[in-house]
Amino acid sequence: MSIKEFVKFDKVDKSYDGEVLVVKNLNLDISKGEFLTMLGPSGSGKTTCLMMLAGFETPTNGEIYLEGQPISNIPPNKRGIGMVFQNYALFPHMTVKENLMFPLEVRKVEANEIEKKVKTALDMVELGEFGNRMPLQLSGGQQQRVALARALVFEPRLVLMDEPLGALDKNLREQMQYEIKHIHENIGITVVYVTHDQSEALTMSNRIAVFNEGKIQQISSPDVLYEKPNSSFVAQFIGENNQLNGKVTSINGETCVVETDTGENINALKININKVGDNSLISLRPERVYINSKEKFDNNFDAVVKELIYLGDHIRTRLEICGNDQFIVKVPNSHIGLKLSEGSSVKLSWKTEDSRALEAR
Repeated sequence: MSIKEFVKFDKVDKSYDGEVLVVKNLNLDISKGEFLTMLGPSGSGKTTCLMMLAGFETPTNGEIYLEGQPISNIPPNKRGIGMVFQNYALFPHMTVKENLMFPLEVRKVEANEIEKKVKTALDMVELGEFGNRMPLQLSGGQQQRVALARALVFEPRLVLMDEPLGALDKNLREQMQYEIKHIHENIGITVVYVTHDQSEALTMSNRIAVFNEGKIQQISSPDVLYEKPNSSFVAQFIGENNQLNGKVTSINGETCVVETDTGENINALKININKVGDNSLISLRPERVYINSKEKFDNNFDAVVKELIYLGDHIRTRLEICGNDQFIVKVPNSHIGLKLSEGSSVKLSWKTEDSRALEAR
């Protein structure tokens, strides 16, 4: 095992009833200092993976390694791992300072060192003046910062975060995303983060592992995951996505032509298409489509505007095209967007490389 493999899941299965596998043959390497997010819908296996890494669950088969050492038989409190939960899990009868002192006292850290480490951790989350407050005297965002500081105070080799921002309102959640991202960048600790919120994952992560039905569907950096999904599930789960169904009629190197169910031909990148005649699903991001463009593109189609929703910086435009009346285009809030009207006919166009022909499953 190389040093780069700071955390390693090696052929890990997990079953709670001895029959159904909630995690299936998981192989995953996480590098030291990496911020990796496990992303997926409820029941996809992501939280079970985190709980096995933390030591609260044991693999049914396979092994998990931390810095080259197998850890499945090591109890949670001996793994040197920090945890941050959605419900904060702070001790309500202790002050903020006492909450941070607790994991250090358990580890028999000397008193003068405890003072230094607590001060450093509170300053890190910008709560240096709040040490004598009780948790219930703090806002939700402040409590979550205390929970983060407590996870970091004993300088763990790894921090696990399980939906830590789920209880916060939208604005505070977005603010905390940036704060956690900046703390990670500043101290360089390894973080494994679990969420079902794809925008959260895109904002914070070095890499994202997309889970579904107990397996990783794709693992990549945020930009690659968004721009180059390798399956219809990932394309649909990460960001907003248009889908058009059809059949492959020709293949030319890295591109192909897909005939839609209503007879139109779409030029697209060939992603995991094997042969002519395959059923395909075209994946196309809403911001990659142009309405009434003066430029010439490979794909040009007639469409009808069905609905316009004003969203400030852009107008979310729902259209009917190729028999699909749920096709979305994000139109910048400009004179072009403001001239559109429901029921009007328009021309849609996009580049071949912006549409991805995926295997239909």
